[in-house]
Amino acid sequence: MAPTPDPTGDLRIAIGRAARRIRAERGGAGLADPQYTVLLWLNKEGPLTPGQLADLERVQPPSMTRTVTCLADLGLVAKSPHATDGRQVVVSLTQAGEAEVEETRRRRNIWLAAQLDAMTPDERQVLTDAAELLRRIADA
Repeated sequence: MAPTPDPTGDLRIAIGRAARRIRAERGGAGLADPQYTVLLWLNKEGPLTPGQLADLERVQPPSMTRTVTCLADLGLVAKSPHATDGRQVVVSLTQAGEAEVEETRRRRNIWLAAQLDAMTPDERQVLTDAAELLRRIADA
């Protein structure tokens, strides 16, 4: 007897595998995903405290402090005193951090574009249509 198709499981697995494959394309610093995600938050939101970053990433503050320290040691972020709370620091993206974000995006876009170029126009249209549906799922 043939296995029963499982569109939910198939879709979940395909999305996960595609996301992992795209994330495998990295900039020159070879950052782990959580480190790169911190750079993305800083790029999007501007300077943040480690506590704010921990909240955004849903991790414990000590874990985020270690991540920020590692990124600072690599010169990708800078820490400066908080304007009103001397117990805190503010983390901001350096030029090297901005360059890492841009290089990683560039490499990921190049890889994905090559995959799309290998598809037929109809297949590319299916993915274009699916992108809107996937955005709706992600926003739910």
